Amino acid sequence: MTDSPLDTSVGQLSGIPEQQSVLTAAADASVWDVDAVLLLVEDDSGDALLVEEMLTDSELDAPLTWCKTLAEARRFLLGCRTSVCVLLDLHLPDVNGLDAVRQLVESAPDAAVIVLTGLDESETGLSAVAQGAQDYLVKGRIDPEVLGRAVRYALQRKHAERSAAAMRTSRLIAQENARLERALLPIPLLLDNSFQVAARYEAGRAHGLLSGDFYDVVQTADGAVHAVIGDVSGHGAAEAALGVCLRVAWRTAVLTGVSQREKIGLLEGILVAERSDPHVFATVTTLVFPPSRDKVLVARAGHPGMLLRRGTEVGWVEPEAGMALGLLPGAGRWSITELDLFPDSGLVLFTDGLFEGRTGPKTRLGEDGLLAVAGKHGALEPPAFVDALVAEATESASPYGGLADDVAVLHLGWKAES
Repeated sequence: MTDSPLDTSVGQLSGIPEQQSVLTAAADASVWDVDAVLLLVEDDSGDALLVEEMLTDSELDAPLTWCKTLAEARRFLLGCRTSVCVLLDLHLPDVNGLDAVRQLVESAPDAAVIVLTGLDESETGLSAVAQGAQDYLVKGRIDPEVLGRAVRYALQRKHAERSAAAMRTSRLIAQENARLERALLPIPLLLDNSFQVAARYEAGRAHGLLSGDFYDVVQTADGAVHAVIGDVSGHGAAEAALGVCLRVAWRTAVLTGVSQREKIGLLEGILVAERSDPHVFATVTTLVFPPSRDKVLVARAGHPGMLLRRGTEVGWVEPEAGMALGLLPGAGRWSITELDLFPDSGLVLFTDGLFEGRTGPKTRLGEDGLLAVAGKHGALEPPAFVDALVAEATESASPYGGLADDVAVLHLGWKAES
């Protein structure tokens, strides 16, 4: 644009530097108030003065910053921490036409943009909206009310766009989490309905990825039921991915006939090969329920003990434990413990997140507390029993920030023969 016949710039009228001036629309608070900064990108002093006057008359109570070039505007936007509505002329000394819109939207994607066009540029205004602007106004047809309304609507449209983008991102994250959850929380592979599994997984962090807790249950052709529960140290996507890797490796080993002790060594080798940090380790418990139904074979690698249910009674069981996987690779020695089972027996396995939640400023639920909670619900059926454990652990920790870690719980046992 050419210079206005006025030889005094808007900056000089307002008593601030010519290249970037700050003008305040002096109007009383009204329904037109917006919590945003207005940025006028316009090289013509006369047009800038007209915009200032119309903003004053519009009762739009917002500070106005004037920049003469797109480069100045981009520098201003880079340091601005509040909402911004940009009034953008398309004919600037350093950029011309729709390229100005493209560059501005790329450099300040959160800014609302209103393009200022000439009388014969309405098609250009529509194209500017297609390029990412929220609106366009034709110079010579603007009045204070139209300008004020356009600014408010542009800010609302930008806010709606950001909200919609955030919702799309949330949906994508939810879809990714669902895929990850399906891998971490598999459907038990059982050949018949003679064995009952009740499982529960609770994420310890709201909206966060599931971390490295994992479990699986597989019944082989000989009728034996194999189960595993494990916990990779740390939180986040890397640990979750490692947990998936270990679970899949365990299931593969079961289906190919690898012995129980060999499976633990295999899991350690995979953990060491796949972990992103040499300090990452995993605790694991594996079980085998022979088809005779009178015993269970347990191998523990640093994992917590378990609850043994018999009728309505609940006790704590601590089979012999070896070293957690990955602490001293190759040095672990894992033994197999044989526990007797009765027709009404069930085993409950869990990760430490179930009992490590705080119940006071300096106290946690702990293993004894968990056993006390379990004892109150000994008459419940397996699914309800698992739900009760998680519910009480969650409730006791809620005044102190809730459960800080993910929780996996497995209730395993043969169904009573009819």
